[in-house]
Amino acid sequence: MTTVEWDVTSPTCPSRVIFTRIGDRWTMFIVLALSERTMRFSELKDRLGHVSPKVLTETLRALEADGLVERQSFPDSPPRVEYSLTTLGRSLLEPIAAMRVWAEQHVPEVLESRRRALSA
Repeated sequence: MTTVEWDVTSPTCPSRVIFTRIGDRWTMFIVLALSERTMRFSELKDRLGHVSPKVLTETLRALEADGLVERQSFPDSPPRVEYSLTTLGRSLLEPIAAMRVWAEQHVPEVLESRRRALSA
């Protein structure tokens, strides 16, 4: 079996699509919300706050296409759809947790730096 070495800093590396997906404005928030439990669209929208239905729909579809989120439809009336993380999606929780810890630990420094930059 041949091992392929990926270099995400290379402009032609296909692994860049993963960084693009993870770096999307709403991806990490959706993954974190769905790590709590399976949610319906409206629950997810309420949990996330200021995301438009269009953007949430587009992001969920992209995450589903990438195999990170599973969408399950139920033939209820009205129709019910639930979203949950796949095993692959759950594998993102550890790196996202590390980023979350870093962000929460360093937010005072970043905000202070921004304040200084704005007052300069």
